[in-house]
Amino acid sequence: MLTIIRWIVGLLFIFSGLIKANDPLGLSYKMQEFFEAWQLKGFHNYTLAAAYAMNILEVVAGVAVIVGWQMKRFAWLLLILIIFFTFLTSYVLFSGKIHACGCFGDCVPLTPIQTFIKDIVLLLLILILFFNTKKVKPLFNKKLSVVIIILSLIFTTALQSYALKYLPVLDCLPYAKGKNLHEGMKLPEGAVSDSFAITFKYKKNNQVIEFDQNNFPDDFDDSYEYMDRYDKLIRKGTALPAITDFSLTTLNGTDTTEALLNNKEIYILLFVKDFSTKNKWMNGTLGLMLDGAKRKNIPFYIVTADVVTAQQNFTSIPILTCDATVIKTAARVNPTYFLMKGDVVIDKLSYASDNKLLNWIK
Repeated sequence: MLTIIRWIVGLLFIFSGLIKANDPLGLSYKMQEFFEAWQLKGFHNYTLAAAYAMNILEVVAGVAVIVGWQMKRFAWLLLILIIFFTFLTSYVLFSGKIHACGCFGDCVPLTPIQTFIKDIVLLLLILILFFNTKKVKPLFNKKLSVVIIILSLIFTTALQSYALKYLPVLDCLPYAKGKNLHEGMKLPEGAVSDSFAITFKYKKNNQVIEFDQNNFPDDFDDSYEYMDRYDKLIRKGTALPAITDFSLTTLNGTDTTEALLNNKEIYILLFVKDFSTKNKWMNGTLGLMLDGAKRKNIPFYIVTADVVTAQQNFTSIPILTCDATVIKTAARVNPTYFLMKGDVVIDKLSYASDNKLLNWIK
């Protein structure tokens, strides 16, 4: 029984660590959500390093438990990790301030109640291991165990480094290669969206009175002093579309989203979160891409939230504005090229994928 528990706990931690190591920026952004909810935005600059370390810890701890190496120390580590994870999932479940905890990244979305139950079960299993570490027999000798641990650390580190430069190996986002953006904007089948009512706030006889558009007071007249109006949630929806807030706007304020997505021709979008890395990509391949796109009559657009800097650096390329959060979701590497045909993502590549990018315009 103890061996079975070791394998269950170990494999779950390895899977959880690797699926997030595939997209360390995703975990970093999720950490930022928690810090914002706790009014601790000053920690944002450290979330990527924390995500990097957390993923390595999960994988290494999972491997160590399976091979049975240094069980007492790793049992303590697992216990600390699962108590921390259970705190986070309970916060997501009971506070309602965060939509999901991202325990298995974007590839295995779980509801708050599912993640909470999963962590409670894991906590119980880890407690069994914690109090029975002396009964655990190593699978291998000390040297081989150390080699396996080191290899797992190297592999997890390399996977994260690759994802940060070339995009995740497994893209589970709604903007992945082959995805239809129009389809991603629709509610899942059978889901119900949030329902809101416009609520008005008026003042009469020094009393604040609120009512919606269907329930105006019978005596409503000029004696009511307008104060405010807002949308009030009257029914919580059962799900959200995979893609929300995706909008492309020209510099003169025209929303061109539908015009582009309904156009069945090939075009290229370069998503630029910011220009902090411009020295790495604004020379070389970008120039070749622009020349090739012009030669083949392929429209090319810069998509960014940093319009001022974009205008300073690009004077002859159309610039489209987009929400910064949307760009962070769509393009994990800054910047990322999208080869589009209407509303379908034909291909998606990091700026660092030189040879693959040039194949687009050959």
